[in-house]
Amino acid sequence: MTTKENTRALVLEILMQVTNQQEYSHVAIRNVLKKYQYLDKKDRAFIQKVAKGTIERKILLDYMISQFSSVNIKKIRPVIKNILRMSVYQMMFLDYIPDAPILHEGVKLAERKGFKNLKGFVNGILRNMSRQKDKIAFPKKEEGVDAYLSILYSMPLWIVQEWLSAYGEEKTECILKGLIEQRPVTIRWNSKKGTMDNLTKRLVEEKVWVAPVKSFPYAFEIRKIDWVGGLSSFKEGLFTVQDVSSMLAVEATEAKKGMHVLDICAAPGGKAAFLSQLVGEEGRVIARDLGKHKIALMEERFQRLGLNNIQTMSQDALEKTKELEGWADVIIADVPCSGLGVAGRKPDIKYRITKEDQEKLSQLQREMIKTIYPYLKQGGTLIYSTCTIGKRENEDNVQWILENLPLKAVDFTHCLPEEYKDGTVQKGYIQLLPGIHPCDGFFIARFTRKS
Repeated sequence: MTTKENTRALVLEILMQVTNQQEYSHVAIRNVLKKYQYLDKKDRAFIQKVAKGTIERKILLDYMISQFSSVNIKKIRPVIKNILRMSVYQMMFLDYIPDAPILHEGVKLAERKGFKNLKGFVNGILRNMSRQKDKIAFPKKEEGVDAYLSILYSMPLWIVQEWLSAYGEEKTECILKGLIEQRPVTIRWNSKKGTMDNLTKRLVEEKVWVAPVKSFPYAFEIRKIDWVGGLSSFKEGLFTVQDVSSMLAVEATEAKKGMHVLDICAAPGGKAAFLSQLVGEEGRVIARDLGKHKIALMEERFQRLGLNNIQTMSQDALEKTKELEGWADVIIADVPCSGLGVAGRKPDIKYRITKEDQEKLSQLQREMIKTIYPYLKQGGTLIYSTCTIGKRENEDNVQWILENLPLKAVDFTHCLPEEYKDGTVQKGYIQLLPGIHPCDGFFIARFTRKS
């Protein structure tokens, strides 16, 4: 059993890895939870909630700290800044924890990290904020909706401005709310390893909250679990973790028994695994990605699920493979992207990406599709997808593909449940938006190769 002080030290360790060592937040949290498996469930939940919440609300937390600090937020030492952030997050968003122990342990943590001379600084900011919470000056919407939404939902200003231009104020705020709200993990039943009833029974036995996902008979939502990989039902391959948005991308292929499928940029392998089950033993799936780590990750997943009709291949998507020309009935290209649609699960993404990054990614995405479309049979289906939000990597690329490649957009309205149907699907694409659709932000476009 650990003390709350020690759990806060682990939260700080995660924050330092993310902000100073540029580690991905979901990786840093997962590694700490895996390393300290002996912690009880309550402590693990606390670590995950405070670490993720602090990263997620960083812009708002810095805005509040600045109102009580005599030192510019940019000049505060990184360790002290993160102690303040995690302490303010607890004070403002975790009502069940009194301010006094948060303040006390924040000061004590600063001392333990070698900053005894800054104990008074930390104490002063946290004590003043605790006393004057009701006097914090938040931005007013009427003085600038872009700055208001950026600070309130901790989203970089340039992203908010682009979304306001594309989607309008009401829809943009829905997206921002949707990204910051806690959502359950979605899993897909593995039909090769027993019945759905057996799966739900096992999950209940493992004290996991489970409920079916509307319109997806093979999918479930699970809660009350901080590390899915620790479940015996997961280790035995009874299910795989996959968001509904990713399932929809597979549904849009209409893959059938016996088909040949090529999955480009396939890691971590969720879509390839689903496609493997759709095409059956008489079909074949090639799952390609670049790098030994990604290939090993996929192979572990396919082995755990008992799938043997998938071939993994380490190869750059920009490298041409002549022997694959005209081979595939289906190509699914979930291309590298800015990832803003999954910022709710990986909150540090929104602070890393720049407009210039998006421009470069857009060009890379186009080159990838230009390289891989010859692998498609005439009349075959190509799915272009990203896990991001915004026109630059999505609608603009659809337009470029239609103007520059022998591919035709295909209406896939009939592949979608009613609650996901949108007018744009008739034009061959859909932008899924958190807060509006019950899933990650995701873009799916369907094309067929012209004769």
